[in-house]
Amino acid sequence: MNARALVIGAPRSGSGKTTLTLALLAAARRRGLPVRGAKSGPDYIDPAFHAAATGRPSCNLDSWAMRPDQLAQVARNAAQGAELLIIESAMGLFDGVGAPKGRSGAGADIAAVLGLPVLLILDVSGQSQSAAAVARGFIGHAPGVRIAGVVLNQVASERHQRQAAAAMAAAGIEVLGAIPRSPDIRLPERHLGLIQAIEHPDLPAHLAHLADLAEQYLDLDGIFGLASALPSGTASHAPLLPPPGQRIAIARDAAFSFLYAHVLEGWRRAGAELVFFSPLANESPPASCGACWLPGGYPELHAPALAAAANFSAGLADFAQTGPVHGECGGYMVLGQRLQSADGAWHNMTGLLSHSSSFAQRRLNLGYRQARLLADCALGLAGGHLRGHEFHYASLSHPGHDAPLAELHDTTGQLLGLAGGRRGWVSGAFFHAIASNQEPHGH
Repeated sequence: MNARALVIGAPRSGSGKTTLTLALLAAARRRGLPVRGAKSGPDYIDPAFHAAATGRPSCNLDSWAMRPDQLAQVARNAAQGAELLIIESAMGLFDGVGAPKGRSGAGADIAAVLGLPVLLILDVSGQSQSAAAVARGFIGHAPGVRIAGVVLNQVASERHQRQAAAAMAAAGIEVLGAIPRSPDIRLPERHLGLIQAIEHPDLPAHLAHLADLAEQYLDLDGIFGLASALPSGTASHAPLLPPPGQRIAIARDAAFSFLYAHVLEGWRRAGAELVFFSPLANESPPASCGACWLPGGYPELHAPALAAAANFSAGLADFAQTGPVHGECGGYMVLGQRLQSADGAWHNMTGLLSHSSSFAQRRLNLGYRQARLLADCALGLAGGHLRGHEFHYASLSHPGHDAPLAELHDTTGQLLGLAGGRRGWVSGAFFHAIASNQEPHGH
């Protein structure tokens, strides 16, 4: 099956990209069209909503963390078994970091590297004809980025729509839909953006509503017809992040939900077996596994339950005597001695590392990270380079005394310092790994 793909872009965050993407995914699924979603950049939350809308996993496509060949590989893998891949851009279409061409992390890079058209959604509240000038600016902004059409969002009236659409037509820009102003189509939010898909009070009904909206207000045939073929290439089974073992125990529940789909897919394609368990259900990692992975998530919302999960804690400690255990962000917090929840209460964690973390002492840590591993661990061999991301409000209330896991640099190559901790088979950091990348920092 040769999948076609399309990028959903916007001038800025809050324009309606997620709403439009979910509406298109839900409408395509309702039509019986095999469809999958993807997200540009490192965000974990939107892909879970994509998966709920399609019934298929969604992946991340990150032009800063992934080399162009890795980017194409992940896109081709994601499109297998589908006829349509809809890629939701992050922030504004051209927003990224200072980096070589095609490696900025912007959604525009995905469109250019993969040769895909962009459907631009414009929030036209507070303007009408001027929206056409915005669209024209996007059309001519960067070579290799093709704006194939626009959808108007937050339309206040039929007159408002006619004025904006007429200006678009005069500029030769195709309008493929107009979504009226409606407060009931927004998704609820929390400190890291949207709430998780599994927490939505009635996600199936919301997605059905969005599919109705798409059928009523969008030219679905025209939009789906914009999509173009992904670049061809030979299939690759090389994972972007090497599997830490042949049989991997992975924590998965409401406290541990942030793990990149392309990482799991890469491990499977490399021949690893994935075994999921729930710390919130007081389950321990199966002893038959060779490695254990604690993903990120919201452990601070479930700290009392995790503190009371004696079987999980004891089983994890036993596992760490003979096999690697790694925690990312929330998983790293659970590996520490204690965790302070937002109400100021302290909760004992597994104590496999010596740090303590606090969600009451909030400080935003956000950005891409380049990591050089200081020792062999579940992430790779000593000296190996990784690219990834940090996004958390929790802070270390006590840094502990474990050996550091990695040396971190930002996107410019500036040294950020040492990060994470390691002790015996146990390792962890706030850093979320996206891809192994043997290019040294600054490149």
